[in-house]
Amino acid sequence: MNAITADMVQTLAQKDIQIPSDIPHGDMPGDKIEIGDSHIAKAKTIFPKLLEELSKVTASNPYGRAVITVCGGSGVGKSEIASLLSYMLEQSGIGSYTMSGDNYPHRIPMYNDAERLHTFRQCGIRGMVDGGAMNAENYKIVKGFQEQNDDANAEHVKEYPWFDSYLSAGKKGLDAYLGTPNETDFAEVDSILAAFKSGADKLWLKRMGRDETTLWYDEVDMTNKQVLIIEWTHGNTDCMKEVDIPILLNSTPQETLEHRRSRARDGKVDSPFTMMVLELEQNKLVAQAHKAKIIVSKQGEIISYDDFKKLMGI
Repeated sequence: MNAITADMVQTLAQKDIQIPSDIPHGDMPGDKIEIGDSHIAKAKTIFPKLLEELSKVTASNPYGRAVITVCGGSGVGKSEIASLLSYMLEQSGIGSYTMSGDNYPHRIPMYNDAERLHTFRQCGIRGMVDGGAMNAENYKIVKGFQEQNDDANAEHVKEYPWFDSYLSAGKKGLDAYLGTPNETDFAEVDSILAAFKSGADKLWLKRMGRDETTLWYDEVDMTNKQVLIIEWTHGNTDCMKEVDIPILLNSTPQETLEHRRSRARDGKVDSPFTMMVLELEQNKLVAQAHKAKIIVSKQGEIISYDDFKKLMGI
């Protein structure tokens, strides 16, 4: 396959690509993707800049191939934007396939959620020991918080200052699990990306459902694919070396919280533990943001890394 040239970039960037109501969604598991006008507007803003970046990368790859990741926090539209960009590339004559990093944790979602909570609690209890706070009375209080699924709630420190030893150690242990090789098989993903960039005609891609009987691999034809897009919270991680163009869809913690509240079907707010997970994932996204080739604000504007830092208050 040929590299994407500067002339192609100029021509394709001016092309008005019409988006139908139903487009392919790659191998993304989970909820149905619902593409709205804001997603389309954002994708069309990203597309010209993406073409420019692709022209640089494909020129240096002997097979004219490139790997893109679309990353960001909860509810920012990763699946929708990745699907739209892939469709727009296809309509421009640039073969593209979208895969989801959510297929590559070591455990199915139910077990991974349990492992996250177990890691937090195990490290928290150990933190009480190390901090000199472990005794029968304090353990009884912590156990009560655990039974109420409220043991990640920092408000308890106001009443029980010793509880900070549990909370801090648990959070630190959880941080060492989330988005790391302990949780996810980044080595397998990176090997897939390397094979793609080395001209592989076919790739075996993992499919992970919600239970142990829905775990398998599909052999996917990559013969006419020039771009591989990964949609994934952790798409900009240092654990992968084969990503060429990370795209960060940014949202501030306040924007993420507002989004999650607005979509809560039963009116319930997220648990303190879920909020802790989101906070830690956000911290990782911020720490990795300097590597992103394209950063897009929640409002759909392409911003510089300096603008990103101002927006995030860092």
